[in-house]
Amino acid sequence: MVARPTRVLLAVLHALVAVTAGAGGGALMLGGLRPDLAGPLVPPVSYLDGSLFTSYLVPGILLLGVIGGTHIVAFVAQLRRTPHAPVWSTAAAFGTLIWIFVQMIYVPFSFLQAAYFAVGIAECGLVLLTLGVLRPHGERTARRGA
Repeated sequence: MVARPTRVLLAVLHALVAVTAGAGGGALMLGGLRPDLAGPLVPPVSYLDGSLFTSYLVPGILLLGVIGGTHIVAFVAQLRRTPHAPVWSTAAAFGTLIWIFVQMIYVPFSFLQAAYFAVGIAECGLVLLTLGVLRPHGERTARRGA
């Protein structure tokens, strides 16, 4: 059985990323549609040079829909303890890591990239704990040498 603190922490991380991906995605979409309203939350459009995008509209939609969406589904799955919760949690975690890897190609390093990379790694580790692949320090197996 998975320890409650592990599930709770995983759900909290999913909720945190879902909320911030929603806010960030919304800001990027606004900056893509109305650059004059973008403000400090939207990086300079020059960061998109060499990419497929000419504005932050599509990246904002992807951040909100893919990253935020998978984290919402993973959050709900963790709360309901569905059998597919580890699958959704894994998809959300890897989605976050892929988003950060791609972002680092175009956007100069920032603290937020490091923070979200750490969150993605933490989500992966917590999924491994929930699946029983990793065991918390000090926990021993019931059978040895079988």
